[in-house]
Amino acid sequence: MPETPASLLEQLRRSPTPDHWNRFVELYAPVIHHWAVHTRLQDADAADLIQEVFRVLLQKLPQFEYNPALRFRAWLKQVVVNVWRAQTRRRRGVPLDSAGEVAVADPAEEFWETEYKRSVARRALQIMQRDFEPATWQACWAVVVEGRPAAEAAAELRLKVGAVYAARFRVLTRLRQELDGLLD
Repeated sequence: MPETPASLLEQLRRSPTPDHWNRFVELYAPVIHHWAVHTRLQDADAADLIQEVFRVLLQKLPQFEYNPALRFRAWLKQVVVNVWRAQTRRRRGVPLDSAGEVAVADPAEEFWETEYKRSVARRALQIMQRDFEPATWQACWAVVVEGRPAAEAAAELRLKVGAVYAARFRVLTRLRQELDGLLD
């Protein structure tokens, strides 16, 4: 079974491999890009932000110690906001607040409380899908996402009703493991 995010963070801290980094980037690049779009960055500036965030994370994650009682997303948000502020300062011409800091738009807070969860869960599902048989995935999707009765999904997929419930259980259990500690 693939690593859970908590163990992925630990792997990135202790002995990262290209596969670990690729998985991390797959999960978080879309989230950071979405946030960048909410701050009205142009595509090129958003790409620069993402690249710089991952450069910073490459340096900071070896010292990062995962604590399940704390929120990883809060730490990640702070890294993203700090990079965004530094880039904005370099571009000059952006108004600073009285403390000399770039004011962060209110939509950033809303994003990190709502879109973060949705984006990470959506991306985790996209990544996970390739780890399941198509019938298992389709059965879970029909019942959970589409809200269809298990009997209907079973008939359509030529499965037993119990197999549909088992598929739902396996996929949702795996999703909980993948997202453990990341949506708190």
